[in-house]
Amino acid sequence: MFYDYVKINVKAGDGGNGVVSFRREKYVPAGGPDGGDGGRGGNVVLSADSNLRTLIDFHYQKHYRAERGKHGRGKNQHGKNGADLVLRVPLGTVVRDLEGTFCVDMAAPGQQVVVARGGRGGRGNARFVSPQARAPRFAERGDSGEERWLELELKLLADVGLVGFPNAGKSSLLRRISGAQPKIAAYPFTTLEPCLGLVRINEEKSFVVADLPGLIAGAHAGAGLGHRFLRHVERTRVLIHVVDAAGAEGRDPRDDVRVINRELGFYNPELAKRPMIIAANKMDLPGAREKFFLLEKEFPEFTIYPISALTGTGVDELLRAVSNILEKTEETIAVPPESNYRVVKKREAGPGFKIDRENGIFTVSGKRVERLLERLDLENPDALRYFQHVLRRMGLEEALRLKGIRRGDVVKIKELEFKWED
Repeated sequence: MFYDYVKINVKAGDGGNGVVSFRREKYVPAGGPDGGDGGRGGNVVLSADSNLRTLIDFHYQKHYRAERGKHGRGKNQHGKNGADLVLRVPLGTVVRDLEGTFCVDMAAPGQQVVVARGGRGGRGNARFVSPQARAPRFAERGDSGEERWLELELKLLADVGLVGFPNAGKSSLLRRISGAQPKIAAYPFTTLEPCLGLVRINEEKSFVVADLPGLIAGAHAGAGLGHRFLRHVERTRVLIHVVDAAGAEGRDPRDDVRVINRELGFYNPELAKRPMIIAANKMDLPGAREKFFLLEKEFPEFTIYPISALTGTGVDELLRAVSNILEKTEETIAVPPESNYRVVKKREAGPGFKIDRENGIFTVSGKRVERLLERLDLENPDALRYFQHVLRRMGLEEALRLKGIRRGDVVKIKELEFKWED
């Protein structure tokens, strides 16, 4: 089965907790704190693999979790970092965060991107020794790893794309020119998923051809799932427009060319500018030659090759022409600028917190304050004193006084509420 679009949930590993420990050895009755730090949580990494052709693995499993960091231990032993979780995706996969924070095009073999970062390990009590606190009895919890939903969209990387109406002979042509074995039958929409084939011109020249399911009028708007198939021609360097020159399906070949070219332009105006060759197929059938001349007369701007995918007539000339065009075009198609981006958030200016007053409650928010709250167990008296000390050092107490706080007023930080005592 071929899958080119999935949504998955990734969760990086949480950081390990720091530990409270004291040195206890013979003849050392009052050793100092020696609690180690927790290990960092594992990242979730996507890696582009040229050996993969589909996103089918992600269709059956939607949730992925990286390993968490190990907790610290006594004797200043730090916890082991969690292992990164590496997920292989096919070359040409576009990765988007559903919240819009980044979009990455996995277009290079071996390219890797971290899509969820592991949480930092908590510090052990040995880290909090100071002249005022010689034996701290608290440690930090590890930070939570990042979690997000991702959208994976596969856009095949091929040199040449075969486009055309259903039953025009695209799959027959691919089978004739490559070792691919696409399904062939005498009814429309036999091809339901893209198929790749390698074409060898000689020992030194070769290129990859993608056979795409047939397109119909309105494909750019989703008719016949055309918008799903058209995404795969965006990265091709040359298009071969396969036309049923004999009109075996009762259509005029000239109308077929107009409709498909219009759909390509509607879907992406850049596709209308892409080098294109028309392959007038089924020349072995009666009436094809007359219609071929009409095609040449109607579309002088295109080079039209009369071929028969069934007998092989004219196919070699077509492939040589495609090979020559590929040599003249750039090696890669420029990726649209909107495809690659990462939202960079500006670091909070000022003290790193914000105070809002509503209905007599002072609500404090800010990444630094909230992270400090998550790391500490405020049921522990030592941790509570450290928490108050850090808030004072950040200038929060003075800021609350300037806001007019009085004894007995309520201060709220996330879920924590307490009364102000001056």
